[in-house]
Amino acid sequence: MVKVRIKLNSTDIEMLNNICNSIREITKKAGIAISGPIPLPTKKLKITTRKSPCGDGTATFDRFEMRIHKRLIDLPSNEKVLHHIMKMQIPKNVNIKIEMRD
Repeated sequence: MVKVRIKLNSTDIEMLNNICNSIREITKKAGIAISGPIPLPTKKLKITTRKSPCGDGTATFDRFEMRIHKRLIDLPSNEKVLHHIMKMQIPKNVNIKIEMRD
């Protein structure tokens, strides 16, 4: 049986959860059992910079952080459900990757 794996990642967790919920509702209406959304570890990108423009002076720093949240959804291959998922409006800050697996 061929399975479909959907990988989602985004910096905005609310948008990511909304997309996951809409995929879950599409599959529930079709009567397909899915596994997921499985939360994967969040990647934290950290940058520390000096506050002073010239680099001298007191030791004060700015710390910036960007979090990338990831979700994983597995479902059986169904042409009608995949067609609905591909037609969904997905925001620019949410990346989606759909793979066919054996």
